[in-house]
Amino acid sequence: MADSIGDGTTQESIQKLSRAYSDVREQMSQVIVGQDEVIEQLLIALFSRGHCLLEGVPGLAKTLMISTLARCLSMDFARIQFTPDLMPADITGTDVLQENRDTGQREFRFIKGPLFHNVILADEINRTPPKTQAAMLEAMQERQVTVGQERHQLSDPFFVLATQNPIEQEGTYPLPEAQQDRFMFKVFVKYPSFAEEKQIAKQTTMLESDQIKPVLTGEEIVELQKIVRQVPVTDHIVEYALALVRQTRVSEPGAPDFINEWLSWGAGPRAVQNLLLGGKSRALLNGRSHVSTDDIDALAQPVLRHRIVTNFSAESEGVTPDRVIQRLVEETPSKEGELTSDPRLQKIFAA
Repeated sequence: MADSIGDGTTQESIQKLSRAYSDVREQMSQVIVGQDEVIEQLLIALFSRGHCLLEGVPGLAKTLMISTLARCLSMDFARIQFTPDLMPADITGTDVLQENRDTGQREFRFIKGPLFHNVILADEINRTPPKTQAAMLEAMQERQVTVGQERHQLSDPFFVLATQNPIEQEGTYPLPEAQQDRFMFKVFVKYPSFAEEKQIAKQTTMLESDQIKPVLTGEEIVELQKIVRQVPVTDHIVEYALALVRQTRVSEPGAPDFINEWLSWGAGPRAVQNLLLGGKSRALLNGRSHVSTDDIDALAQPVLRHRIVTNFSAESEGVTPDRVIQRLVEETPSKEGELTSDPRLQKIFAA
C-alpha cells in the first residue's frame, strides 16, 4: 500500500472509511437516539487503535451503544461486569489440568477468558480491585495477557470501552490518573435533549424491529487503521498539538497563569500522540486527507480531561478540567504565523 495519501488506492480507502462511518451511524440510529458526538469519538478511537473510558449516569444506553457498535462492525463482543470479587483469571483466562485421552497423561490447557474478543465492554471498571484493573490495563497496553509464565496474544482488532459511574462512589476503586492515561479518550455521555428523550420513550416502548447490518469486518478495520497512520500532518499541526499539551504543565516555561492557578499536574507525551492520531482519524471520517487545527480542537477535551489534575483552588471555584481545556484552546493561536510568533509560546518551543 502506498505511503502517499494521494495514491489512488489510498484515496479509495479514504472514501471507504468515510462511507463506512456514514453507514455505521445510519445503522446505529435504528437503536441509539442522538449521541452523535459520542459515536464519532468511539469510531475515531477504534480507527486509531485506541481505547475509550465512558462516564455517565445509569440509563443513558452506554452498554446498548457499545453492543450495537460491535454488531455494526461484525466483531466478537464480550461484556465483563466488574465487581469487587472479580479476579484477574476471570477476565484473562486460566490454565486447567486435563487428561490427554491419547497418552493418558495429564497436561495443562489454557482456557481463554472474555478478553479474547474484538470488542470488550468493561462495565463499571471502577468497581473491581486494583489487581484486576491492572490485568485489564496490561491487555489494553500490550495487547496480550500473561498467565503463569506464558504470554497469550489477543485478537486484532482489539477495542476496549470501559464505563464508570460518576455517582454512587461507595465501595469503588477509582482508576489512578496513571492508569486512566492508557485510555485514548475519556468520553462523557450526557443526558439527551427533550426531543431525543421523547423519541427514546416512544421507540423503546414499542415492538423491537431493528435490523442491524454489519458494514465492516475485522480485517477491513485493521486495514483502515493502517491507513490512518499514513495521513500526513504538517509541522504546524504538530506544533499546535504540542503547544496545547505543554501549556498544561505547571510551572513550565510558557504555561499560562490560570494553569498554575488551577492545575496540580499536566498531560504527558501520550496526549500529543493521541491528539495527532485522533486528528488523522477525524479527518478521514469526514472525507479529508489532511488534518486541521479544528480536528485537534474538537478532540482536545476527550484527550486531555483525564490527563490533567485540577487542584483545590479550581475545585473550590467550580472549575472543571473541561473548562480549563476550553480556555486553553481559546487562548492558543491556531494560525501558523501567530502560533510561532507569540512571545509566551516561544518559551515552550525553546524549552
